[in-house]
Amino acid sequence: MTSHSLTEPMLTSALIVDDHPLFCDALSMTLKAVAGISRIETADRLEAAIARLDREPLPDVVVLDLNLPDVDGLDGLIRLKSVAAGAPVVVVSSLADNRVIGAALRAGASGFVPKHSHRDVFRAAFEAIRLGKTYVPEGFTPSNDPNSPATQKEEAIARLSLLTRQQAKILQLICEGMLNKQIAYDLSIAETTVKAHVTAIMRKMGVQSRTQAVLMARGASFDSLMPESE
Repeated sequence: MTSHSLTEPMLTSALIVDDHPLFCDALSMTLKAVAGISRIETADRLEAAIARLDREPLPDVVVLDLNLPDVDGLDGLIRLKSVAAGAPVVVVSSLADNRVIGAALRAGASGFVPKHSHRDVFRAAFEAIRLGKTYVPEGFTPSNDPNSPATQKEEAIARLSLLTRQQAKILQLICEGMLNKQIAYDLSIAETTVKAHVTAIMRKMGVQSRTQAVLMARGASFDSLMPESE
């Protein structure tokens, strides 16, 4: 991430990850107008965004839509956070249900802006991000019940967000039913390395077995956080 003076933090470049070209154009104009962001790049898939974040210079902020063609739920946010090298990731989504917002924040989002917010909301959000604060939309009320299903899912998502990029990839392959030997072949690494990663994954997730890790990963899916009426 570009370094700036601690007294005058700046956001001058952004990566927008959204598969709707017209919205990307509109959001680009909004960010230039209200946040002073002059350099804006776009990616219409998660993999394209990750590939961009593998190159220098990194953007000062990443703006992410949760609904992408190659993303299953909040996995996209978790994976982007693992490669963004500290750059804040702001979710801009039409899915502004309290549970989704809470889960996105627990997964490491630096802010959440409903997709069709007025410019003043985007101005306030990116000013907060610029100052190192977390922005939540007006009316958001986090769940205070630690035993509620939504809060438990948010906790699972928070644990998943602790995984490194390689660990997240290995967990994804475990969820696809691959054995350690197959994962090692697929990623071109030693089987002992895979075993070490699996041990670290289970420790970070607070589980005792691969099966429990898979169940937690699937239980933290984006769809499970949505209201039943949707």
